[in-house]
Amino acid sequence: MRLISSADRALWIPVTGSLGFRGRRHRKAAIRMLMAQAGTGLGRETLPGARLGSWLASQAIPFAMRKADGRVLAWTWKAEPELVVAMATVQQLTPQLRTARAMMPMEYDDTEDFRTALGQGEKLLMPFPAKPGAPASATYTWDTGSHLVTLTAVCSDRERFGTLEAALDDLARSIRIAGDITGGDADVLRLPPA
Repeated sequence: MRLISSADRALWIPVTGSLGFRGRRHRKAAIRMLMAQAGTGLGRETLPGARLGSWLASQAIPFAMRKADGRVLAWTWKAEPELVVAMATVQQLTPQLRTARAMMPMEYDDTEDFRTALGQGEKLLMPFPAKPGAPASATYTWDTGSHLVTLTAVCSDRERFGTLEAALDDLARSIRIAGDITGGDADVLRLPPA
């Protein structure tokens, strides 16, 4: 099962599939922002070796995502790459994953319904997380019965997070599944709904 998206290119720069110099600036900015957030979560301004680490990660991540073959899609905000990073993933729903989702802390129970082409989903906004220094985030999840599709967006500026909600909703609505289905002796490609 693979994910595809028709994300608005005027707002989002895809990190997935950008190799070499194409998308390098946005890829590095996204990784730098995530590493800075990790450092803040650990109570440090910056992590030692963060600049070198973000460069190395920006070189390795496109190959890792290509190997994931559509199970991972990632974007950065076009106008300001270090502001928002969004990543969509698809995972097979195992009993362990279902158990882990059922045991999430109470703060993750404050979801609202969010219907898209993937079916009935959930949307969870955390503009002011309980943990000090944690970034604002939004999580969209869809249970397809056999797989769990998740879109997670992390924003480095809590005050501006609310202004991005409509764009994040549109990004979530753009995600589709493109999986191969066996029909008799031939493989048939499932196209996204029009």
